[in-house]
Amino acid sequence: MATEYGQGYGLDGRPGFPGSTERRHRMPAALRAPVEGRTWRELGYVLLSLPISILLFTYAVTMVSLGAGLLVTFLGIPVLAAALAGCRGLGALERLRARALLGMDVAEPEPLRMKKPGAMAWMGAVLKSGASWRALLYAVLHLPWAVFSFVVAVNVWVLGWALLTYPVWFWVFPMYAGQDGMQLYGDETHRVYLDNPFEITVTALVGLLFTIATPWIVRALTMVDRLLVHGLLGPSRLASRVVELESDRGVVVDTAAADLRRIERDLHDGAQARLVALAMDLGLAKEKLQEDPEEAVRMVDEAHGEVKTALQELRDLARGIHPAVLTDRGLDAALSAVASRCTVPVQVEVDLAERPAPAIEGIAYFTVSELLQNVSKHARATWAGVEVWRTENRLMLQVVDNGVGGADTSQGSGLAGLAERLDAVDGILVVDSPTGGPTRVTAELPWRGAHVR
Repeated sequence: MATEYGQGYGLDGRPGFPGSTERRHRMPAALRAPVEGRTWRELGYVLLSLPISILLFTYAVTMVSLGAGLLVTFLGIPVLAAALAGCRGLGALERLRARALLGMDVAEPEPLRMKKPGAMAWMGAVLKSGASWRALLYAVLHLPWAVFSFVVAVNVWVLGWALLTYPVWFWVFPMYAGQDGMQLYGDETHRVYLDNPFEITVTALVGLLFTIATPWIVRALTMVDRLLVHGLLGPSRLASRVVELESDRGVVVDTAAADLRRIERDLHDGAQARLVALAMDLGLAKEKLQEDPEEAVRMVDEAHGEVKTALQELRDLARGIHPAVLTDRGLDAALSAVASRCTVPVQVEVDLAERPAPAIEGIAYFTVSELLQNVSKHARATWAGVEVWRTENRLMLQVVDNGVGGADTSQGSGLAGLAERLDAVDGILVVDSPTGGPTRVTAELPWRGAHVR
C-alpha cells in the first residue's frame, strides 16, 4: 500500500505545517515550482534512475540468463533463486529511494512463506513468490523508461535554464566563437543569429516558459515511476486484501469477546444477583410462614417484585443480543421499537424491498441502536431521524439529530468502536457533526440477500 507524505511543500520543499498556508501559497505554484525542494528531489530521482536502472537490468538479465542456462544441471535452481532474491533486495533499495526523493511510502511485499526451514525450502519459497518475479520485471522494464525520462528531463531542464540565462552569457559567442550570437537558422547563403536586445529578451522569455514547464514535465515523468514502484515493488492486491481480512478478523474476534464479557457482566451483576437475593428472600419467607404470616406475605410480595425486575433485565439483555422482533418482522419493526425507547421523538423510515442477510441485518440494528443511545445520552437533541435504504449492493443507514454536535470518531469514543465493527465487514461510518449541530451519521454496509430464513 502506498501513501504520499510529502504533500503541501513550502518554498524550501519541506512539508507545510498548520498555520503556514498563507505564506506557502503567497507565490503562485507555477513560479515557485522551479525553485522548491520537491522539484529538485524529483529531478534527482530521474537523474539517478539511469545509472541505477542500468545496474538493475545488467544484474537481472545476467543472473537470470545464467540460472536459466544452468537449469539442465542442479546449479540452475540456486542461481535463479539467488537472482530473484537479489532483485527483491534491490527492490527494497528502490522503495527507500522513492521514499526519500518522491515522498512515497510503499509497504513491503508479502514475505517468503516457508513450510519448513532449510535451503531447499528457501529456494522454493523464493521461486514461488510473486513478489520476486515482480521485482525481476521491474528491473527489466525500468531501464527503457529510465533512458526516456533521463533524456527528456535533462534536455528540457538544460534548454530552459540556458535560454533563461542567455542575456548573461551571450557575449561568449562574439568573443570566443566568432559569431554574433546563438544561431537560430543557417544555410549556405543566410544565417540568423539571436544578437539584438529584442531577440535576446524573447529568448529569455522562451527560456522562462521552459523553466516553468520543466517541474511539471519532471513530475509527470515521475508519476510513471510511482506506478512502477507501487505496482511491482509493493504488496499485491491479494496480499493487501489478506492483511486487511486478517485485521478485520482480529476486530471481529475482539468485538465478540467484548460482547461476551458484557453479557457475562450484565448477567452476573444484574439478573443473577437479583435471583440470588430472590432465593434468599423466599427462604426467609418460608421460615417466617409459621411464626409471622404477615411478615412472610410481605417478603413474598417483595420477592415477586424482584422476579419482575429480573425478568425485565433478562428481556433487555436478550433484546440487546438479538431481539425477536428483528428475526420475526425485520428492520422496520425492530428499529421502530428501538426508537420508541429513545428519550427524544424519532422518525423512522425504512425503504427496503427485501430483507438483507441476518448477519447484516443484525449489524444494522446494532448500529442504529448505538447511535440512538448516543443521541439520548450526549446529543441534548429534541428530535432525531433514522433512514434505511438500499443503493445497488450497499445497505445505507443514516441517523440525524438536532443536538449540540461535536461527535468525533478520532477521540476513542463509542463511535470509534462502531467504526471498527463496521470496517470488519467492509462497512464505512461517516460522521458529520460540527460544533453546534446538527449531527449526521451515515453508515454503509455491504448488501447480502437473505437466502435462508
